[in-house]
Amino acid sequence: MADSAGAVAAWEALFRAQVGIMRRLAADFPTQQMSFNEYDVLFNISRQPDRRIRLRNLNQHVLLTQPSVSRLIDRLAAKGYVCKLPDPGDGRGTIVAMTDDGLTAFRQVAFQHVESIDRHLGGALDAEELEELRGLCEKLQQGLT
Repeated sequence: MADSAGAVAAWEALFRAQVGIMRRLAADFPTQQMSFNEYDVLFNISRQPDRRIRLRNLNQHVLLTQPSVSRLIDRLAAKGYVCKLPDPGDGRGTIVAMTDDGLTAFRQVAFQHVESIDRHLGGALDAEELEELRGLCEKLQQGLT
């Protein structure tokens, strides 16, 4: 186990790197098509089987409050990017499903976003370092469960 000072120093470095990278990614993000938060929600839905997820479960994947996610889903539904369906297993629940238009819009933005990620992370780290970073981040995530 690491000592407290080492853990704090590692956290501060990780946090500062994350903030710096997020600022650059946000500056590059094609907001004329959708917001960064809308993209994050569509990204998480796109990774689910049949591009569907229960609204309650979606809340666990994003860094927004439940009321904010609900309002964002309503905006995405108004754009035709998602539709809300009753949960067949629980009448009180809502399933959020990505539409074909939503998938098309998501893919267009994702292409630009991936280029930005590659530029900012791939430009700073080589392939081996990127793999090491991914492994360390996954280890950190597993330690939280």
